[in-house]
Amino acid sequence: EDEERQVMSIEAQLAELAEFAKRENIEIAETFIESKSAKKPGREIFNQMMNKVHESEEPIGLIAWHPDRFARNSVDGGQIIYSIDIGKIVSLCFPTFWFEPTPRGLFMLQVAFGQSKYYSDNLSENVKRGIRQKLRRGEWLGLAPFGYVNNPKTRTIEPEPTKSRCVTKAFEEFAQGRHTLESLGQRLSFWGVVSGTGKPICKATLQRMLTNKVYLGIIVHNGETYEGGFPAIVSRATFEAVQKVLKQRARPRKSKKRHNFPFVGLLTCGECGGAITAQFAHGHGGTYRYYRCTKKLGKCSQRYLREDLLAEQLKSRLQNVALCDDWTEKMNAQVDVWEKENVLSSQSFAQNLEEKIKEAETKLDKLVNAFFRRLN
Repeated sequence: EDEERQVMSIEAQLAELAEFAKRENIEIAETFIESKSAKKPGREIFNQMMNKVHESEEPIGLIAWHPDRFARNSVDGGQIIYSIDIGKIVSLCFPTFWFEPTPRGLFMLQVAFGQSKYYSDNLSENVKRGIRQKLRRGEWLGLAPFGYVNNPKTRTIEPEPTKSRCVTKAFEEFAQGRHTLESLGQRLSFWGVVSGTGKPICKATLQRMLTNKVYLGIIVHNGETYEGGFPAIVSRATFEAVQKVLKQRARPRKSKKRHNFPFVGLLTCGECGGAITAQFAHGHGGTYRYYRCTKKLGKCSQRYLREDLLAEQLKSRLQNVALCDDWTEKMNAQVDVWEKENVLSSQSFAQNLEEKIKEAETKLDKLVNAFFRRLN
C-alpha cells in the first residue's frame, strides 16, 4: 500500500528472495504476495497462507524479506509464534534476519515482531501529532475546496479570485431565499461552474458546500474545529442565514398513525371532562370500534359507546344547528363569487411579480457578466 513506505518494492523483494533461495538451496513451492499493510490483522492473503500451514500434514518452512513482512501486529505475530510452538512451522528464513527454531531464536523473533509493532505505532502517533500541529497553525490538509487554491509557500489555502466570488454570490443569493438547490446549480452553471461531466452541480454537492464551515475560515477535522490561517469568503451572518433556510426547507417527518379514528380529539367526556379515546373490539363475528373516556382525571361512570351510535348522536346534534337549504345555496353562490375574484386578483398579482422578477434577473445577469469580464 502507499502508506506502507516499504524499504523495497514487492518486485524487488521477490527478486532478492529468489536469489537468496538459490544461494541457500531452498526450493520455493508456492508464493504468496500480500500487498496490504501488516499493521492490522485480517489480511486475506496472509490468512490463506496460514490456513495452508495448518492444513498441511507436513511441516512447513516460510521465507520472507524480513519478519515485519509477516506481522506488525500482535495477532498475526502470535499466529506465527504459535505455529512454530506446535510444530507446523519448522523453518523461517530471512535474508536480513537470523532465525533458528530454538528458545533463543523464538525470543529474537518475538523481539523483531515487537520492534516492528513499536515502529508502526510510533510512526502513526508521530503522523497524528504532526497533523494536530498543522491544524493548530491553521494549515489546511489536502486539496483546497472549491473557491480556494493551495499555496505551497504558506502551506495552506487562499481564495481564488473568480471562484471565491462565485461561492460568495451563491451563499448570498441562497440566503435571500432566491434559489432552491436545483436552481442554485443552474445559476452556478450559468457562471461557468459545473461538475466534472459538464453538467450542473448536483444537489448533494451543493448541500455539502452550503454547510461547509471552511468558507467561514474554520477547519473541521475529526469532529473538532480549528481557526484556519486563511481568509473567510462568506460572512458569518450570511452562513447562518443559509443554514436557517436549509433547516426551514428540510422535509418534516411524517407522523405514523396506526388507526384512523375520526372523533378522537373532537370530544371530551360530559361527566369528568377527560379526553375521549378509541379502540377496536372483537365479538359476535366482527370487529367494532368503540369510544370511551380515558378516566385520567379521576373516577368516571361512563361506559363504552360504539362508533356508529356516536355518529348518530353527532348527526342529530348537528341537524339542530344546520342551515336551511335556501340559505346554503345563497351562501355557496356568494363564496363562489369571492373565490373567482380572489383567483383573478392572485393571477394578476403573480403575473406582475413574475415580470418584475424576470426584469431584475436580466439586470443582475448583465451586471454579473460585466463583473466577471472585468476580472478576466
